[in-house]
Amino acid sequence: MTTTTQPSPADPYAATDFASLAAQPIGYWSWVAHESVIRHIRGAMARTDITQPQWWILNQVDLAGEEGLAPEGIRERLRPVLSIGSVEIRQATDSLLARGWLSADAEGRLHLTDAGHAAKDRTKELVTRLRSEIHAGITDEEYVAALRVLQRMVENTGGVEALAS
Repeated sequence: MTTTTQPSPADPYAATDFASLAAQPIGYWSWVAHESVIRHIRGAMARTDITQPQWWILNQVDLAGEEGLAPEGIRERLRPVLSIGSVEIRQATDSLLARGWLSADAEGRLHLTDAGHAAKDRTKELVTRLRSEIHAGITDEEYVAALRVLQRMVENTGGVEALAS
């Protein structure tokens, strides 16, 4: 016998039994999760006057250390993990330079300024808080299980490499 729980206003997603959940389309739910999480993150970042691509760039330049990072290095570092275009990267980089959060040396390599380090530190605190909000009520075991399932589905559909083609 299969039991079905009825939806409640507090938890509208509890309205399905195991078989109903197993039949749900992963494409829809992964898209909804992506859109919801990105909206939440970008909205919070916008309230602190930074964009997500700017945050990614600050991190990549910081990881490069004292030698700095050429602008094309940012694209190379971000390409394998993000579907972000070179125009968006260039615009975000130009904005960071104009704000004084990045500086370019004589060779054009980018470096974080003191203001850039401060912005990165502030944003890191925000990102840590956002992660807690997004993960509320989810154990590490549940999170890892969800990631493993998604990773398997990516592999089953051609892997990350297939996304570049």
